[in-house]
Amino acid sequence: MRVVVTGATGNVGTSVLDALNSEPAVDSIIGVARRVPASDPLPGGRWSKVSWAEADVVTDELSKVFADADAVVHLAWLIQPSHQLDVLRATNVDGSRRVFEAAADAGVRHLVHASSVGAYSPGPKDEFVTESWPTSGTHSSFYARHKSEVERLLDSFQVANPDIRVVRLRPGLIFKREAASRIKRLFFGPRFPAGLLRPSLLPLVPRARRLVFQAVHTDDVAEAYRLAVVGTDVHGAFNIAADPVLDGEELGRAFGARPVPVPMAALRLGADLSWRLRLQPTPAGWLDMASNVPLLDTGRARRELGWSARTLATDALRELFEGLAEHATGPTPALSGR
Repeated sequence: MRVVVTGATGNVGTSVLDALNSEPAVDSIIGVARRVPASDPLPGGRWSKVSWAEADVVTDELSKVFADADAVVHLAWLIQPSHQLDVLRATNVDGSRRVFEAAADAGVRHLVHASSVGAYSPGPKDEFVTESWPTSGTHSSFYARHKSEVERLLDSFQVANPDIRVVRLRPGLIFKREAASRIKRLFFGPRFPAGLLRPSLLPLVPRARRLVFQAVHTDDVAEAYRLAVVGTDVHGAFNIAADPVLDGEELGRAFGARPVPVPMAALRLGADLSWRLRLQPTPAGWLDMASNVPLLDTGRARRELGWSARTLATDALRELFEGLAEHATGPTPALSGR
């Protein structure tokens, strides 16, 4: 099996390369990114099946990259620059459309797309929803709007291309140590003193009624992608998340910190003002999305993909924060410290 992975150098992409490289059914992998490693970043065979293609999903000819591929895993996505929505939409929505069309033109038989919990419409925090929950997103979040739009693109794509197997993975928040420097740049900004994020220096954590969410380790998400690629009889959407559900009390236990009640309105006001003043790069829509998305029932992934999380959500989050404090980086330009 020949597999193409767009967005291959990022948080999820590098772990997907790991998972596919160890899969006997996969013979070769093409990693697609705007900035590819200058040479093999991992000597010793970690990515022995991988070759690289430098391409932008917005502007470059993708059908040639996808030629002779059996499967395409579409991960390419932008979170910054958050003040330039036209740039974000060009990659996230228009770029996704171009990937889907190129896959069909190239005769690809299997398409696996990175959707998200963010695609879901507002839902409950006291029960779990299945993949049938509506995917209209949270309007105030560009990320959620774009994920929802791409879900609609996939709906139309499946009608037009019934012979192509389509899988959509909808994970919660995704963390690993190697992604720490990238996540800091994207969500905290380059000038934020990362040492303050050391778990031992977090005496307090916020507790808000609807600030309840799910997370999963990146390597566990990558395993779901591997199963989706090689499981040629599976299709449709799959929720991906690890236990436990994260709220103020759970975060307090994970970090040995005291949960402090904070009104969501106050958290949102602080996020919005600091973003508008360009003091930090994360708009308030991310808080809106976190407080709106439902909790995910992962039963279908267990039953039909044979997937289960190996790392607790709290351990994945602690790994990320330890990596943030220690300026951890990964082996690709996207995960570098620059």
